Amino acid sequence: MALAARLWRFLPLRRGAVPGSWVTAGTSGSRGHCGPCRFSGFEVMGNPGTFKRGLLLSALSYLGFETYQIISQAAVVHATAKDEEILEQADYLYESGETEKLYQLLAQYKESEDAELLWRLARASRDVAQLSRTSEEEKKLLVYEALEYAKRALEKNESNFAAHKWYAICLSDVGDYEGIKVKIANAYIIKEHFEKAIELNPKDATSIHLMGIWCYTFAEMPWYQRRIAKMLFASPPSSTYEEALVYFHRAEQVDPNFYSKNLLLLGKTYLKLHNKKLAALWLTKARDYPAHTEEDKQIQTEAAQLLTSVSDKN
Repeated sequence: MALAARLWRFLPLRRGAVPGSWVTAGTSGSRGHCGPCRFSGFEVMGNPGTFKRGLLLSALSYLGFETYQIISQAAVVHATAKDEEILEQADYLYESGETEKLYQLLAQYKESEDAELLWRLARASRDVAQLSRTSEEEKKLLVYEALEYAKRALEKNESNFAAHKWYAICLSDVGDYEGIKVKIANAYIIKEHFEKAIELNPKDATSIHLMGIWCYTFAEMPWYQRRIAKMLFASPPSSTYEEALVYFHRAEQVDPNFYSKNLLLLGKTYLKLHNKKLAALWLTKARDYPAHTEEDKQIQTEAAQLLTSVSDKN
């Protein structure tokens, strides 16, 4: 019945007829007689044989269209399921610290149009660049590659908080190769994207942490860089250690002990603010943080060294 009802749309109607109603013999117009027209059975549709062939063709066309839709929908469902499977594998490898395997997996899909996959590929490219065994030449290539993936992710979905976050991170990395002027100019853009990431997902601790790093970096900026910044820009970016501290603590409130570097930077910020007691507290947490990645190991070492220097000064 549903098929018959939907096929009705393909049948020719006489001008003025109402869809869904059959015109039978003896039907009259508004004036009573139909004039020269003779409505006998299906004569309104023309020759009965022609009508039957037309009906059959319409039915076949419709069924073909329905089949096409079903196949297309199945293909979309299959593609979506495959994408989700890839993302699950990628997240598992990331959590396991399998940096190079993760990059190899995602690099197979570098032509993808999926923002979720592209920002993960940007992250993976950057992580490989950060490995100590990666050569300087390879590192530079990977840094620019990561920026391209992050940019594409953002173009595909501007509402994706992670795309904003990783675009900002990768843009910051590129600044290391393009000089102080470009680095400072990019700082405004980087801040905007971190703020947008936080706006889109206020529960993402890493975006908040990265805003803390932004503040810490400009609070710590050497005097000669400040002088260059003032020469190049009317209002150069600036911040304070107090602002950085607010973001680092906020990140911990959202997700306690989520990242060893946040613990380290809380300790270092308190050192900058001459609060040795709280500095020692957070540096101890950073030193004792379980090392899952190469970065964690480096942070453990730095935290231990800073704790030694704090003890020596006491």
